[in-house]
Order: sequence, then structure tokens, then C-alpha cells
Amino acid sequence: MASSLTKDAAPQGTPAAGGKTFLGHPRGLATLFMTETWERFSYYGMRALLVLYLTASVTDGGLGMKAATAGAIYSVYTATVYLLAMPGGWFADRLWGPRRTVAIGGTIIMIGHFLLAVPVKASFFVGLVFIAVGSGLLKSNISTMVGQLYPDRNDPRRDGGFTIFYIGINLGAFLAPLAIGTVGQQVDWHLGFAMAGVGMGLGLAQFLIGTRHLAPVSSVVPTPLDDAERAGLMKKALSWLAAAVVFYGVVTFTGHFTINWVLWPLSLLGLALPAYYFTRIRRDQELTPDEKTKVGGYIWFFIVAAVFWMIYDQSGSTLTVFASEHTASTLWGFNFPESWFQSLNPLFVMALAPVFAALWMTLGRRNPSTTVKFALGVAGIGVSFVVMMLAQAAASGDVKVTPLWLAVVYLIQTTAELCLSPVGLSVTTKLAPVKYASQMMGLWFLAVTAGDCVAAILQLVIGDAFLSETSFAIQGFVALAAGAAFVLYRKRVIALMGDVH
Repeated sequence: MASSLTKDAAPQGTPAAGGKTFLGHPRGLATLFMTETWERFSYYGMRALLVLYLTASVTDGGLGMKAATAGAIYSVYTATVYLLAMPGGWFADRLWGPRRTVAIGGTIIMIGHFLLAVPVKASFFVGLVFIAVGSGLLKSNISTMVGQLYPDRNDPRRDGGFTIFYIGINLGAFLAPLAIGTVGQQVDWHLGFAMAGVGMGLGLAQFLIGTRHLAPVSSVVPTPLDDAERAGLMKKALSWLAAAVVFYGVVTFTGHFTINWVLWPLSLLGLALPAYYFTRIRRDQELTPDEKTKVGGYIWFFIVAAVFWMIYDQSGSTLTVFASEHTASTLWGFNFPESWFQSLNPLFVMALAPVFAALWMTLGRRNPSTTVKFALGVAGIGVSFVVMMLAQAAASGDVKVTPLWLAVVYLIQTTAELCLSPVGLSVTTKLAPVKYASQMMGLWFLAVTAGDCVAAILQLVIGDAFLSETSFAIQGFVALAAGAAFVLYRKRVIALMGDVH
């Protein structure tokens, strides 16, 4: 799509005015579209292999871990990616600016993938750290640069630009399991991880080559640190680093270190940080009573969203293990690797997103309220795990169930996602106090972190029982109860929202 450039006059004041455009949009959108497509290709390709590699036997080239431990690692890893989106935004605002931060983040991600490609266990886990850090730097800033391409906030092309960018995300997510998953499972695990590194390398090259087409403001550091702040920050960072090195050094040398010494602290941190941020915002004396009330209303949305993401993000862990152990990898005479199931969600998103957009437009004033859409989303994710309960029951013994079970689950989850995720982004911007507009968007990402951390803790506590029929049932009915409660208490939530509807 990057080659679809035409001569077209853009509205006055845009970066592409009078020059080449990309599908009628500023030319920089092509750069960001391809960068994000390749970055998502690398991320989702690695993710498609992660749990399969962790649980594969040593003789098959894997690490031979228990499914629950592998699932906890996956959940904590995903949680950390979203957790680091907040400091990623801070680095752009105070140190490097969005453009430089994305370039640094992409480089760190690429190095991380190539570390995964090294057949050494220590290198693998260091690589995961690199990818999480790099993703936090990139994820929080590349979307910002899309918005910067349209300096006029009333530019009619703005929403369309984000839609094209969103297609790039799902295009990369769709292709990754098909390509990287196939190579990783059928040729060599580490070659698959190397392919993810090549994908990020292509995205980084695309970004560096096309960086001249981006808005000049993307190179600006909005509120740079002064010398005193920089020195204080360095002192704190070194102190925390030294404390961590000493602590884990003692644990390691006394022979007590296991992966749980990493998983538990990160899981608890992922739950503590949202509580800390909400408490700090609610206690800010500079906020008006109306702003504090709206933040109180937003907490309800946050909790429901965390329940949603707790289940939704198990596509790369629990559902992948089910695909590997209990699902036939043949449909209508066609054989395929289990990692391909993870292409279903982005495929359904690309197919159904225009349908949902048209539906909301057609309904007009009859549109369901924000609270009802949210309730439908979390109830829908609950229904998907009720279906998983039935699938698990059908897979008793050594029975391999039809892939259509998982296809139905992914279809229900995608429908639920389209009810909740766009609405969550919108309500976040509407309820955020002016002072915390950007940080509240970071808090929305922390809902993903919180949900993933709850899933990780459950997997650490109950072990492989987390993948049982009973576990699917409990999680599904908890989500259904959350949806019902949100509908029942919607008047209270609406009252807290004030003039936001």
C-alpha cells in the first residue's frame, strides 16, 4: 500500500499540502502505516509462537514448561508491554520527542527478537525484556504522530487517517501467524523468532527512510527536562537499579531463584499502579469537583475493561494451548499449524469493523448508550468462555474437537471487542480531566495490564487447573455477571459521568 501515492491537493495547512499524498492523506501516513504493519507483524508473529515454544518438549526444541507457567509468563509479558506504554509517553514528552522515541523503540524491539533467535535460554528471556521495553516506547508514540499529521483537528480526513492506520495494525497481526507461525512450528522455533526480527527491521527501515514526511512537531520535545531534573532522575534510576541487582543477586546466590520471583512482583505491580494513579488523581486539589466525579465514574469502566482483557488476552496463551492439545489441525482436508488460529481475530476485525461503524451510524439517536455498549462487550467476552467450557467438555479424553469451536470463540470475542474497545478509548478522552488528558489514556492501557496480571496470578495459584472446563465456566460467568451489574447500575454510572453521554 505504501506505493499507492498520487498527486492530490491536500487541505491548506497540512504537511502534505500541494504535494504527494497517500490515498488522499498526508504522505507521512504511508510511513507510519508500514512501520506499524511490520511492527505488529513482528509482535504478533512472536506472540503466536511464544506459549507453543515454552510448552514444547526439550526434544522438540522447546523449553518444556507446564502450560500454566507458560501462560503466566505470556500474561505478565503482555501486561508489561502495556504497563511500559506510560513511561514510553513520558520519554517522548520529556527526553526525546515522539519521532526519536519510536526509532529507539523499534531498534530495541528488533534486537529483542534476534535475541529470541539465539538458542540459549537466558538470551530468550533477555529478548522478551527488550521487546517489552521497545514496545512501550513505540506503542505510546506512533499513534500520536498519526494525529500530528493533521494539525487542524477539524480536518475531515483525520478519522479516516486513523482508520487506515488501524487497518495496518490488523494487517500485520493477520499475516504474522501465517508466516512466522508456520516457519517456527514446522521448520525451527528460532528461525521463526528471527523472522520477527527481520519484520521489525523492515519496519524500522521504512520509518527512517520516510521520516522526512512526518510532521515537524514530531521531533519536538514538548516539556524537556532541565539539568537538575535530569540529574535527579538519573540518581533515582541508578538507586532502583542497584536495589534490584542486590535483591535478585541475593536470591540467585542463595539458590532460591525461580521464574516466580519475576512473575509475582510484576503481576502485583500491574495491579498496584492503576490503584496508585487513580488515588493520586482523585486527591489532586487542582481538579474541580465535577472532574473528580467523572474520574469516579471512569473507575467503573476501568474495572469492567480489566475483566474483559483478562479473558480476551488469553488468545495467545489458554486458547493456543487448547488449540495445540485438544483441537484438530485439519479442516475440510486442509492441514495447518495451531498458530494460525491467532490470525482469526484480526481477520474478523477487518471484516466486521466497517459493519459496526455503519451500524452505529444507521442507528443514530437509537444508538445504545456508552454503558450499554460496554456491558455488551464484557458480556460477549463471557459468552465466548462459556462456549470454551462446552468445547473443553467436548474434548474430554483424547478427543480432538473441530477447529470450528475456536473459530466461533474468536468471532464472539471480536464482536465483543468492537463493542467495548473503541468505546473505551472514546469515553477515556471524554471523562479525563484537562490536566490528566494524556495520562488517562495511559490508564486505559493499564486496564489491559490489570486484566493480564489477574490472569497471571490465577495461573500461578491454581496451575494447570486454569485450563479446565471449570475455569472457563467461572471466568465466563464472572464476565457475564460484570455485564449484568454494569447494566443494573448504569444510572449511577451515568450520574457520575455528568454532561458526558
